[in-house]
Amino acid sequence: MSALYMLVGTLVALGVLVTIHEYGHFWVARRCGVKVLRFSVGFGSPLLRWHDRQGTEFVVAAIPLGGYVKMLDEREGDVPPELLDQSFNRKSVQQRIAIVAAGPVANFLLALLFFWVVAMLGSQQVRPVIGAVEAGSLADLAGLQAGQEIIAVDGEPTTGWAAVNLQLVSRLGESGRLDLVVREPGSSIDSARQIALDNWLRGADEPDPIASLGIRPWRPVLQPVLAQLDPEGPAFAAGLQVGDRLLALDGQSLADWQQLVDQVRGLPGKKVTLLVERQGQQLDVPLTLAARGEGKVLSGYLGAGVAGGQWPPEMLREVSYGPLEAIAVGAKNTWTMSVLTLNSLKKMLFGELSVKNLSGPITIAKVAGASAESGLSDFLKFLAYLSISLGVLNLLPIPVLDGGHLLFYLVEWARGRPLSDRIQGWGMQIGISLVVGVMLLALINDLGRL
Repeated sequence: MSALYMLVGTLVALGVLVTIHEYGHFWVARRCGVKVLRFSVGFGSPLLRWHDRQGTEFVVAAIPLGGYVKMLDEREGDVPPELLDQSFNRKSVQQRIAIVAAGPVANFLLALLFFWVVAMLGSQQVRPVIGAVEAGSLADLAGLQAGQEIIAVDGEPTTGWAAVNLQLVSRLGESGRLDLVVREPGSSIDSARQIALDNWLRGADEPDPIASLGIRPWRPVLQPVLAQLDPEGPAFAAGLQVGDRLLALDGQSLADWQQLVDQVRGLPGKKVTLLVERQGQQLDVPLTLAARGEGKVLSGYLGAGVAGGQWPPEMLREVSYGPLEAIAVGAKNTWTMSVLTLNSLKKMLFGELSVKNLSGPITIAKVAGASAESGLSDFLKFLAYLSISLGVLNLLPIPVLDGGHLLFYLVEWARGRPLSDRIQGWGMQIGISLVVGVMLLALINDLGRL
């Protein structure tokens, strides 16, 4: 079933985002009087095709990894004299800028729409209450304690852990002061805390912002009784079964599941012995833990899971908005994610963020499937994030992308004449090399995660 969700989720995501992006170009081109020859979703052999009254050919092609709008243009072939006024290259530079910018703008508007719907649908969020603070950690030095609820990070209110994590992600690789506002347990008194950052998680391959501060979110106690087994994991290979209760690891008693997780993570590739209770009998089960990750982020892996615990009602919060209020929320989320995406790209360029955080088509497909399986709200949020990424990336001033064309047209507007064909050709070659290089890097990262 997960594979089906991944396939359908990926096709829907790419289909919707590409169609909206290209429709932005198409809609503005039509209103600027440009004749559109073809509107294609996908590349390769056409699966479906039809024509409208104005002669535009609409195509759904076999390879759903993009799309394009082909417009009448003298640079790409002969144009009949009676159609010269409908040629793209004959339009004013302002009109050409509007046509090219319309694609990314459509992606931002789509993200706003999805965030608006999600805000109205509402969500149940876990209050960001601290469960434990690691001794000597950044959080401990700042005076954070178990039971406190994080009310705001850097002045932004936080309704749940997702909001906390989002604010922390925006500070990765930075130095300076991180401002928190916390509320003491059982009171309405808020107090400020400051955490000093010094190149925080700079260049980390798989940063975990909350854990790196030494904070463990509060969770209901989970009994160490196995409910899931990875068929390719060490637990399954050693003969552990669903329903087994784990009593001890290498002679150390286990009070709850989190204690086991913490110990296993610190023992990648190590041989251990688990004391297991099965049908009233106790068994010693030796096994070798797997290792996941690489370098400093290498961690142990058991390949087992437990059933989720029950969250007490006071730890949950319902968050929803009316139609008008949701517009402001959607606009704010769109702006925040756009700035975060652009800032992350800048940090990768300057080495503050590892380029291994760059994801490609395999990761996108996995996340698409997981979010589709999780529910409508999660899938819409995923589409919004992906639409923003598509919009931001397309606006980068790299030739072959929309942003590269915008750069050429802005220079033309400023100079009063376009750049020479030779300079534009060089730019296109450089742009293609950059785009192909980034795509290969993202694919290599995806394969590494597999």
